Amino acid sequence: MSQFRRILYATDFSPASLPAFRRALELARESRARLFVAHVYSPVRPLADDGHATAQTFARLVEDIWHDAERRLDRLVAHAKKRGVRARPLLLEGLPHDSIVRAAKATRADLVVLGTHGRTGLKRMFLGSIAAKVIGLASCPVLTVRAR
Repeated sequence: MSQFRRILYATDFSPASLPAFRRALELARESRARLFVAHVYSPVRPLADDGHATAQTFARLVEDIWHDAERRLDRLVAHAKKRGVRARPLLLEGLPHDSIVRAAKATRADLVVLGTHGRTGLKRMFLGSIAAKVIGLASCPVLTVRAR
């Protein structure tokens, strides 16, 4: 396998993403690559002003979600550093597949590592597959690691 200089690992913080994190750490250690640990935040948008939540309440909710994602990313980065991997968090906003592809270009990643839930059939058709979209759009190789 070739040497990688920059690896982008994207997580949704689900249990299905943990095997991919372990694989990204392993590859980063073997290659002495920098690891970018990314999470895409897709903000919740109110559908209508129904009067149940004020703008301040909504802004506080969004801020809490953002800070929670930062804390989770920081824990993953700290874990990577304990394993001897140079790691940096990336908290992104937008559509997951677009943000991951843009981050891969911006960081000049040699490899993107993603977990996959392994959905098939109707579930995949209706829920879509972020991994499949990233594979189709990324300009570098994408490694998907299926949850056990």
